[in-house]
Amino acid sequence: MRVIIIGSGLAGIISGKTIRELDRAAEVLIYGEEKYPYYPRPNLIDFLGGLIPQDKVFAFAEGWQERQRLEINLGQRIVKMNPEKPSVEIEGGKEIDGDYLILAAGAKPVVPPFAGLNKKGIFTLRTLDNALELLDFIQSGPEILVIGGGLLGLEIARALSMRGLSGVSIVEVFNRLLPRQLDEIGAKELQTKLEKMGIRFFLGKEVSQIIGNGSVNRVLFKDGQGVSAGAVIIASGVKPRTDLALTSGLKTSRGVLVDDYLRTSQSRVYAAGDVTEHRGKVYGLIPAAFDQARTLAYNLCGQNKKYEGTIPSNTLKVAGIYLTAIGMVTAEGNEYEIITKHIPESGIYKKLILKNEVVVGAIWLGTKQGVQEISRLIQSGKKVTRYKDEILEESFDFSRIFQE
Repeated sequence: MRVIIIGSGLAGIISGKTIRELDRAAEVLIYGEEKYPYYPRPNLIDFLGGLIPQDKVFAFAEGWQERQRLEINLGQRIVKMNPEKPSVEIEGGKEIDGDYLILAAGAKPVVPPFAGLNKKGIFTLRTLDNALELLDFIQSGPEILVIGGGLLGLEIARALSMRGLSGVSIVEVFNRLLPRQLDEIGAKELQTKLEKMGIRFFLGKEVSQIIGNGSVNRVLFKDGQGVSAGAVIIASGVKPRTDLALTSGLKTSRGVLVDDYLRTSQSRVYAAGDVTEHRGKVYGLIPAAFDQARTLAYNLCGQNKKYEGTIPSNTLKVAGIYLTAIGMVTAEGNEYEIITKHIPESGIYKKLILKNEVVVGAIWLGTKQGVQEISRLIQSGKKVTRYKDEILEESFDFSRIFQE
């Protein structure tokens, strides 16, 4: 069996690695546009913040792919996919045939159509080259505006402030941070923590124009307010890279449509990771990409395994701040029960959402104690009826629930 994997990110590498675990004889060819070996994208934040050197960004030691017997071709872009053969065409015209294709093309940054995007000093952060270009540019110490108060925007801002840059600001169109991961209390608590670290916020503001004579020097909001900036980093989310799927006739919506076995609309083409849409959901999350890649590999190797979805889990990668949001974080309706614990003087905020006495969502801010247990609890579906009055205490022993 020969498998061609399009994309050398997490979904592509985990798909290939798992196929090798299940089939020692399979021929696995991975093609990636980037010239670098696989690295977890969260490592870019540590690199940006000066916490790790460039060589520590990468996931595997030299020689890993040879030991795994994976043929990984870097710096080679797939420009065409023929699902019926199946085959792919590499930039330059070479065609490669296989028995199966795996589309793991990932996602690309969303760049809203602001006026003035042609200025020097505007960046996104998706690749190692993006990070290297940004680090080179900010050596002069410009004021920096991050557009987007989501997880990535906050992580970028904090990483840059750790580099000693004092003029770091964030603009967010919503009136609070992390609207998809936090409720109002949690968002305010997080904002307070970040402001103490020197980060400024412009909330409920929408960018209209980036101004400058060739280079960025100011950003205007739609309400007429403006802020000085020598560099702008756009962190407005990502969207699936569906170009190859569209030109090859695969069915798409927001992402490439896959069934519960991670098959696309063509039986010999599978897909996993940020490029996919499963049961109407585009996850864009590392745990989902990992789950999909593993499940896909089992199915491709003849072991039927359903992908039932991934419970969303987000962790903020900001030094000194602990935040995890799992599953539902806001809920309306009589079928839900909400229990909270807020200790403002300690910066701790915990929230659980229950449905039929089962935890279906959580916010855990200001502490790591109990995070893994809460995640496991949500996965388990166990009822917490007897423990609701004490489960949010720092000293609570979760083993009492799991042993029942």
